Amino acid sequence: MNEPKPQPPARPARAPYKVTRAKSRDDGSASDPDADLDATSEAPDSDAGRALRGDEALRATRPSAPRLLNVGYGNQIAAARVVAIVAPAASPMRRLRREAAERGKLIDATEGRRTRSIVIMDSDHVVLSAIHPDTLSARLAGGGADG
Repeated sequence: MNEPKPQPPARPARAPYKVTRAKSRDDGSASDPDADLDATSEAPDSDAGRALRGDEALRATRPSAPRLLNVGYGNQIAAARVVAIVAPAASPMRRLRREAAERGKLIDATEGRRTRSIVIMDSDHVVLSAIHPDTLSARLAGGGADG
């Protein structure tokens, strides 16, 4: 009457993580693009023979996140998009700030505090920060660490 339901077949074990590498030629000539697709090798010895799971698999397939620069008070910008970090005291910088506000490209990240630096982005945005320009440039050069 109450027969047990048949169990689904067991899933096969995952294959080891593979890395595809392009073949290079010593003579500097271009190689056949179809030949590059055939060149596969095992992952480094530490990963050989084991399948990636969870976050490891996600990191292996997803490109790394963009590096962010902390401009103060929890506000961050894409470090790769920064063109310049300048002090706001000079007259041309005040004009730049005013023109950005008129264009709708001004981002105020000062949280109501005094503006100590102006960050110019490649997208034509102008970011106001309460952090000193030297501190921001050190964070940008040092990998974006807070400090």
